[in-house]
Amino acid sequence: MKTVCKVLMLVLVCLPALAQDSRAAAGLKEALQIGAKNAISLTGRTDGFFKNEAIKILMPKALQTVERGLRMVGMGAQVDGFVLSMNRAAERAVPKAGRIFSDAVSTMTFDGARQILSGGDTAAAEYFRSRTSAQLGEAFLPEIKKATDAAGATKQFKDLMGQAPQLPFGKTASFDLDAYVLDKTLAGLFFVLGEEERKIRKNPAARVTTLLRDVFGKR
Repeated sequence: MKTVCKVLMLVLVCLPALAQDSRAAAGLKEALQIGAKNAISLTGRTDGFFKNEAIKILMPKALQTVERGLRMVGMGAQVDGFVLSMNRAAERAVPKAGRIFSDAVSTMTFDGARQILSGGDTAAAEYFRSRTSAQLGEAFLPEIKKATDAAGATKQFKDLMGQAPQLPFGKTASFDLDAYVLDKTLAGLFFVLGEEERKIRKNPAARVTTLLRDVFGKR
């Protein structure tokens, strides 16, 4: 009987802490879902990358000498079209992240939630990066390949590189365009996700539900 009483007392003592942990974890998951949805919405639309200077996909560094040369000989419009088409490819790929992010949130443990809550301003974004980058890459790459073709990026790239060897500045190593766009797409998405996380942590106006205000308002 004494043993049973001790167990009951322990349960009663622990229940408030467990309830608090459960609510905090629920609040964090809600924040992650909202932040992920916002990040996808902001980047996975027309001009989501192209008109965001923080994540806009620019000419690869390996080809910037070629870019300068092409602009010098009056091919700036072609270069600009190529840059635009890379960004369009990224914008078309990003919506594929929705299900992957949702799965990552649903499988999060209490320990994982506590670590994120007590972590830095972008701890959740880093959680997503570590848990989803490989899956996102697999999901994005086919879309990027299709999008670069549909947007004309591949053709424009080949056309530009076809012109480059005829010019004195045109020597350049082989380059994987799709891998470059994929890398920049992931970097841009996680950057915006981090910015959305900062808003929820720092800006009361970004806490759009009661649970978010309750959990993050006390931090």
